[in-house]
Amino acid sequence: MRGSWKIRIIIGLLIVAFGYVKYCSSKETNPYTGREQAIALDPEQEIALGLQSAPQMAQEYGGLYPNQQMQDQVDIVGQKLVNASVAKESPYKYDFHLLADPNTINAFALPGGQVFITYALYSRLENEDQLAGVLGHEIGHVLGRHSSERIAETELWQTISQGANVGADMGNLVAGIGQNTLLTNGRGDELESDDLGVKFMMQAGYDPYEMIDVMEILKAAAGPSRVPEFQSTHPDPDNRIEKIRESIKKYGG
Repeated sequence: MRGSWKIRIIIGLLIVAFGYVKYCSSKETNPYTGREQAIALDPEQEIALGLQSAPQMAQEYGGLYPNQQMQDQVDIVGQKLVNASVAKESPYKYDFHLLADPNTINAFALPGGQVFITYALYSRLENEDQLAGVLGHEIGHVLGRHSSERIAETELWQTISQGANVGADMGNLVAGIGQNTLLTNGRGDELESDDLGVKFMMQAGYDPYEMIDVMEILKAAAGPSRVPEFQSTHPDPDNRIEKIRESIKKYGG
């Protein structure tokens, strides 16, 4: 019985070691941010995943908003940001979609360049500069390769959890640690995308201070019942505003 327990420990440690080595070997320096990160997908796979997922994501938000003039504005602003920034040099294919959902205030990007904004958020924006702030932030997620990074981290923690389950009854604990790590990194993703969004806005000739007003719109929409930062994958709007001011100063605004 004792020998069997030792074998389980050894097997569990080998599984964990394999997952860690695989994770470390997937690290590379992001050419658009300069940050070293573990990446699960290459750009072609990111593009394919985004294109495959886009129709389902649009359907979940009621499809596309049936106003060509508004969609054209989203396209024009999005492409202006791409063409004025390093995004133009990337392999990603950017498409911008205005979703019909009138209630869910949201914008998001799929890997590879599929960018979405709901009508609920679009209708609350006061000018083109604020729209540029939202879309610039989402372009930042694409260039930051955040989805591929999250996939790599999820695979790591799943492997560690499997190894822990083999070696001892602590898989749930390890899985919990993994989840907390992913949530923390998610906040980092948002702040990095805010920083990139400010940079892209300024390069395209937009007023970066309007991104602060976007944060105020999000803060007002969430109301007093918004989730505290430590319980959320997104930083608190007040903290994001402070970081955005720092980014504007850094880029000479």
